[in-house]
Amino acid sequence: MRYNAAPMEGLTDRVWRQTHQHIFGGADRYYAPFISPPENRIPVKKKMDELLPEANPGVPVIPQLLGKDGSCAAWMIGVLRQMGYTEVNLNFGCPSGTVTAKGKGAGMLRDLEALDRFLDTVFEEAGGPISVKTRIGVDKPEEFQAILEVYNRYPLAELIIHPRVMRQLYRGQADRDAFAAALPACHFPVCYNGDITTPQDLAALEAAWPGLSGLMAGRGLIADPALFRRARGGAPASKEELRAYLDGLYTGYTAAFGSAPAAISRMKAFWHECIGLFEGTEKLEKQLKKLREPWEYEVTVNQIFTLPLRR
Repeated sequence: MRYNAAPMEGLTDRVWRQTHQHIFGGADRYYAPFISPPENRIPVKKKMDELLPEANPGVPVIPQLLGKDGSCAAWMIGVLRQMGYTEVNLNFGCPSGTVTAKGKGAGMLRDLEALDRFLDTVFEEAGGPISVKTRIGVDKPEEFQAILEVYNRYPLAELIIHPRVMRQLYRGQADRDAFAAALPACHFPVCYNGDITTPQDLAALEAAWPGLSGLMAGRGLIADPALFRRARGGAPASKEELRAYLDGLYTGYTAAFGSAPAAISRMKAFWHECIGLFEGTEKLEKQLKKLREPWEYEVTVNQIFTLPLRR
């Protein structure tokens, strides 16, 4: 069963993908954060640079698209295939209000006729392999039956199901009962995504549904970059590995952004997720949130690395 890294805006970009793969490995696929096909059909260089094959050497990347114009999405899929990508993922799962207000992401699930037209155009003009990442509804899980009927009309390469509804955002628990109920009706390979934070979670899901094509982790993998390795019987992250990983991210973002303060802002997001790997961080965690200068960041990180790891 494949272990996949979920796309997370502002976290799982090429700097993270390269650094994580180099230090920890373990992900069979890295799903890139979504790009929106431009209406003028002129690719945005900054966005496309993230997906250049030379910027992702040795990393198995699946690009993801967010849009509601099927023809424009099909054109963008063509551009990505010219870059060497085979599979492209369509995002019907993002619950962000700024996205769904435009009828994109999970907002596409409000209008199933429009969703059907979108997929029909994409498969007619671009063809496969195309996968989909989805929520199970807008307001309630019972909506997924009708949504799945639409998906089943198309030869999806894979359906990645995050069993929350759009209104939940990331609150509450993923509805694994709803996922289990829908699974027999899926006509294509299915990957599960949602609330995977420990090796035990991965083992339990794999035992419960051995026929899945994959399991996908997002925040759980950011919080514990050795998650997939541990699930396969490997060692937890050592302090030396974490140091190399976090220093590598800081150096990579400083180079990418051309600014250490900008890199620090990004690093705070990573530390917010993974600081729980260390014991006794309460005071330093507060300090980390407030700092701005590179010297402050470096001093605080040095202090964190004097603390023992949780086991």
